[in-house]
Amino acid sequence: MPAPGPRVALVGAISLLTAGCGGVLDPVGPVGAQERQILFNSTAIMLAIVIPVILATFAFAWWFRAGNPRAKRRPNWDYSGSIELVVWSIPLMTVMLLGGIAWIGSHDLDPAKPLPSTVKPLDVEVVSLDWKWLFIYPDQGVATVNQLVVPAGTPVNFRLTSATVWNAFFVPRMGTMIYTMPGMATRLNLQADEPGVYDGQSSQFSGDGFSGMRFKVEAVPPREFSAWANSVRGRGEVLDGGRYAELAKPGSYVKPVTFGKVIPGLFDAIVNMAAPLPELALNDRPDADDSPKAGK
Repeated sequence: MPAPGPRVALVGAISLLTAGCGGVLDPVGPVGAQERQILFNSTAIMLAIVIPVILATFAFAWWFRAGNPRAKRRPNWDYSGSIELVVWSIPLMTVMLLGGIAWIGSHDLDPAKPLPSTVKPLDVEVVSLDWKWLFIYPDQGVATVNQLVVPAGTPVNFRLTSATVWNAFFVPRMGTMIYTMPGMATRLNLQADEPGVYDGQSSQFSGDGFSGMRFKVEAVPPREFSAWANSVRGRGEVLDGGRYAELAKPGSYVKPVTFGKVIPGLFDAIVNMAAPLPELALNDRPDADDSPKAGK
């Protein structure tokens, strides 16, 4: 079988270079936009060294070619203060600039830092399972699996944990990957500035079903989000302890599921590894309208 030609290699290289254009290089929110700018700035600073070095390599090879009588050979030469100054000062300035960008960016883009906005943030609790994502809306009292619906232009305050092994929550176009860990809750603040459907994934290998651990982020206008939450609330399945136990069983490529009711404190119980979760029920809620206590 013949080896791939130059055209195939060129197409492959272009594909690799453009693979991220629909992800981190095409952000839809303020966090992703700042992260892209950091990538651009860092690349420009590093090219300030890379490009002159490449040009100098060709220049030296051309100047000291065998056929150039003007090139002088100095076998006893061993030191030049001017060359040492250039060799050390430019990399030092580069490291300082890159370090400054990293220092400023790490503080400005702290995942737990709330995003500046006049709009009240939406609270979402995220649980990574084998191999699916559970999203709980505590204020709306609903939950979804492998489907995250958020209002466009509204900051989203995530609390994240894992019910199994380490995973990594990542929506490339919104920015900032963050780990989910069992027994621990992490925080992340993101925002989608415009309506659309965006890909989400786990970027940490977590077992056989890792390839199917993907979800969709649906950013909709705020009115549509309110209408969606009202249409879901109180209808369909109930996410109690028993249903959660079924959901926690390993499974990959799980289709989106919506729960119209969620037992209170489920996320905290998962974080604290409180057992047995199956005993938790919707009636455990003191103010539940449909509980036997409320009916007395």
